[in-house]
Amino acid sequence: MRLADILDIKCVKVPLKALEKCRAVTELIDLLDQEGRLNDYDTALRAVMQRESVRSTGVGQGFAIPHGKSSAVDNLVMAMGKTSEPIDFESIDKKPVDIIFLLISPPDQTGPHIQALAGISRLMTDLPTRSRIDECSTAEQLYKLITEFDK
Repeated sequence: MRLADILDIKCVKVPLKALEKCRAVTELIDLLDQEGRLNDYDTALRAVMQRESVRSTGVGQGFAIPHGKSSAVDNLVMAMGKTSEPIDFESIDKKPVDIIFLLISPPDQTGPHIQALAGISRLMTDLPTRSRIDECSTAEQLYKLITEFDK
């Protein structure tokens, strides 16, 4: 699965205005809702925040992947943001994050959900790409970089 197949430029925000974890998640869910990707905003938000309450999705190395499974979507959806200042995401390495990927998938679509998580992991562990992500200052630059990585 290519990340560019599920990520739309309209669901990428640079910079995120949020200065804390809950607001960052909400800001990304707002993007999905504005683009008509959600059937039920509150249900989607609740699913992601419930998953986050079990264990932080701050995976370390400056990025987080808040995600959830919910009937609020018909297919896997994704939003992405980059903060202007790193924020505390209760990451496993105790370091703040500045890159956030948000995924929501229907409860019966585990395969695509896992493939997307793996794709994000590949993207973020590729050091040259990661350096280029850090340099992106617009949503367009970030989206272009992801589509190029997927080729």
